Amino acid sequence: MATGQQVDVYLDLLSQPCRAVLILLTRNNIPHRVHSIALRKGEQRSPDFTKLNPMQKVPVLVDQGFVLTESDAILKYLATKYDMPEHWYPRQPERRARVDEYTAWHHSNMRPHTARVFILEVLLPAQFSSQVDEARLNRALSQLGDTLDKLESMFLRRQPFLCGDDITVADLLAICELMQPLAGGRDVLQQHPQLQHWRTRVQSALGDSFHQAHTVVYTVRDRRKAKL
Repeated sequence: MATGQQVDVYLDLLSQPCRAVLILLTRNNIPHRVHSIALRKGEQRSPDFTKLNPMQKVPVLVDQGFVLTESDAILKYLATKYDMPEHWYPRQPERRARVDEYTAWHHSNMRPHTARVFILEVLLPAQFSSQVDEARLNRALSQLGDTLDKLESMFLRRQPFLCGDDITVADLLAICELMQPLAGGRDVLQQHPQLQHWRTRVQSALGDSFHQAHTVVYTVRDRRKAKL
């Protein structure tokens, strides 16, 4: 639901949680202003940004002087404060608890395992002009495969979305995370048809906001492919 207020968000769109925040804002027509923070240039360590977030991490939200860090908190705050359609973060206690259950699991399972694949296959070789460490990458892919099995069996099951019949912030965090290895040309859902169908449903529900937020991922993928 659009409002007259404008929120400020500090983002690097190569960061998975930053893309989730941007998609939620754009999909729900919340007026916002994006301040780009290039992590690769160390801009998160500037004195001004450090005042906003002493942890020197993105995303950061500033809403009428209220400063909030951590993507999970930001997504849930926006869904509640701006009276978005209830499906994003349901008010009914059991449905909300399912979303909270996934987001708690996400940050210690899906996030590190997906990020590790991206770091090993894309980030480290680009930073150090080195070859991919195939042994470490294969171990990371194996761990991610186990995590994807759990995502499917524990959360998606036979539902359209991770927490029920409609999209929530849980799906938003998950899909942005799973898009990250695409920067290296890798579709990590290739062996998971049920999750592929879920991805299609999520992308359809998010519309243009999904692809706009992931432009940087597509750009990295295409540049990397051109060098091969």
